[in-house]
Formats: sequence, structure tokens, C-alpha cells
Amino acid sequence: MRNNKLMISIGAWCLYDWASSAFSTIVMTFVFAIYFTTTVASNKIMGTYQWANATAISGVVIALLSPLCGAIADYGGHHKRWLFSFTLLCIISCAMLWFAYPAQTFLYYILTFVILGNIGLEVGFVFYNAYLPYLAPKPFLGRISGWGWGSGYIGGILALTIALVVFLHGKPTWLDHRTFEQVRICGPFVAVWIFVFSLPLFFLMEDIPSNSYPLKRAIIAGSKELLSTLKKLPQEKNIFIYLFAHMIYADGLNTLFAFGGIYAAGTYGFTLDQALLFGISMNITAGIGAILLGWMDDYFGSKLTILVSLVFLVLLGAPLLVLEDKYIFWAFALFLGLFVGPVQSASRSLMTRLIETRSTATEMFGLYALSGKITAFIGPWLLGMITLTFGSQRLGMATVLVFFVVGGLLLLPVKVHE
Repeated sequence: MRNNKLMISIGAWCLYDWASSAFSTIVMTFVFAIYFTTTVASNKIMGTYQWANATAISGVVIALLSPLCGAIADYGGHHKRWLFSFTLLCIISCAMLWFAYPAQTFLYYILTFVILGNIGLEVGFVFYNAYLPYLAPKPFLGRISGWGWGSGYIGGILALTIALVVFLHGKPTWLDHRTFEQVRICGPFVAVWIFVFSLPLFFLMEDIPSNSYPLKRAIIAGSKELLSTLKKLPQEKNIFIYLFAHMIYADGLNTLFAFGGIYAAGTYGFTLDQALLFGISMNITAGIGAILLGWMDDYFGSKLTILVSLVFLVLLGAPLLVLEDKYIFWAFALFLGLFVGPVQSASRSLMTRLIETRSTATEMFGLYALSGKITAFIGPWLLGMITLTFGSQRLGMATVLVFFVVGGLLLLPVKVHE
């Protein structure tokens, strides 16, 4: 009976990743990112720069909110309420993108709701990730984390496919194509997708057991605990080095996700439909990689899985900066995708292995989110500035590989008791 209940909880937990990935795939990487840079902005170079700034702003806010909210939740409890609130922020922001008209007067309107939606998604993941130590037996940490990421990629694939077939490629007559309603409706579609598929987590999973201080007391206690943890963190050299390494290579991943579709469209001339098919194929390989290398995570360790994946991201990413043929580019990118998912899933399971007590899981995953976002503005900002300065998206994307190399080198001295 207990095993059945655990499997239902794991399924509901994975389904939330399935739900939320629609935002990352459709809004942040492909449909709206490409629509903004190619249609709303004055030109693709300026659009890339403005999208980079929006991504950077949301990253700073996420970095500030994540550890504080996590520490407060560890004292005040109600993790599901916190998760629901930030999920709702993302849902509302997506719905408001229906009014993302193709005019420069709506430029800041679009960026505002993209920023708010990204904040809702990423801060919500602090509470989502905190469930992992309670769900996963230690020998299965890598696989369950990989299943979560894998289901997320599958959800992203399906959502993107529906958007392509029903709205963008299907060209329904009830949508006004002169005002790009076939693109704008993807915002409300993502809102409905997230709402429907996140419901099982809120109805079927039990809340994380924790203290239940009143909100004011929880804020005070959580803030004090966070300050104490931050002061002690430099002395906790092992986890400090890991968070620093994660900060660097996660910046590379965040930049890759934010600008992969933009790069394909601007440098290789992908049409919107081609960019969507590119996104679907990339998500397929990333999902396969996350699931398959989850076994490697459990048998050979999270750290080795991350390092191997980063090495292949660099080796496969370098040719993508110089290739001319779009279909050869596509082939290399598919192989690269196999190692994107494992970096994410193994990083989460490695953080879980490094957490000493489950009672502080949300705070620690808040710091994990902080390490993934505190410098998140640097990658997009650097890419945007180099793209703008040299007028080359290829040179801008080259910065991503530097983050992977540096992050991997910093991870080497981290000690893990698997």
C-alpha cells in the first residue's frame, strides 16, 4: 500500500515537471522568443539584446527571492501553498501574453509578463525540488530526478507539437493572422497546460512535514536562519565549491535555453515552423539523455555524470559555432541535446546528496536556485553585448562554452559520499 502511494506521489511530482516545461519551451525558448526578436523588436540584433536583458532581470529577482522563500517555508510550512502561488503567477502571466500584439508599443508589456512568468516558474521550483529528498530512496535519487526532467522534456515536446500543428502550422481560420493571433494564443494555451497538469501534485501529494510557525514569525526565523547559513557557507567548503561551480555552468545552460531558438532563426535562417521542429527534436534527445543517464547517476555518481555531460556539451557545441549548413547544424545539435538533460537532473540529485538534513531541504534548494540564478544576468548580458558589439550571434553564443568549461573545472574538487 505504501509503495503504491509512493509511486502515485512520484508520478504526480514528475507530472508537474511535464506541466511547467511548456513555459520554458514555448515562451522562453521558441515561440515567443522568436516572435519577439523577429516581429516585435525593431531588428533581430536589438531584439536579442532586449530579450537578454529581460532574462537577466528575472534571474536577479529569482536569485534574491529563492533562498529567502525557501528558508521561510522551512519554518512556516505550507510548501504546497507556496508552490501553488508561484505557479499561479506563471499561469496568469502566460494568459496575459494573448495581448502581445506585434507592435513596438507592446514591447515592454511583453517583456514584463515574460519576466513575471519566469519568476513564478523558477521560484516555484525551489519548493518543487524540495520534495525530492522525501520522495526518492537514496539508491534511486538519480533515476527519479532523471524521470522528472525526462517527463518535463516530453511535456515540452507535446506542448510544442500541439502549438505547431494546431495554431502555427494549422492556421485556423478563427484566428486573425494579420495580428499574429496564431502566435499570441500560445500564451493562454501554456496557461491552461500548466494549470491542468499541475493539479495532480496539489491534490495527490502530501505536504512536506515541517514547522508551522505563523507567517510573521516564520519570516523572522527564516531570515535569521538564511543569514546564519550564508555566513557559515564559506566554511562549508565542499558545498560552497559545488554551488559556485553550479552557478557557472548553470549560467551557460540558462543562456543556451534562452537563445537556442533565437540563434537557429537568426544565424541559420530557420523559419518559425523549422525552429519549432528543431525544438521538438532537441527536447526528444534531451529527455532521452535525462532518463538514460539517470542510471549512470545512481551507479557511477552524480558528479561524474555532470562532468561527462559538460565535456560532451563543449565537444559538440564548438562545431555549432562554425557550421554553415543548417541541417548539419541540426544533426550536431541533436547529439548535444543528449547531454543537456543529464546536467540538470544530476545537478539536482547531487544537491540532494549533499544536503545533511531533510528539514533544511527547501532552504538549501533555495541556495541551489540562488547559485543557478545569482549570476544568471551575466550569461544573457554578455551574449547580448557581444552580439550587439560585433553584430554576430555566433560570437555571442561562443560565451556559453566558456561557462561549461569553467564550471566543469570548478566541480572537480567537490567530494561526494554517494
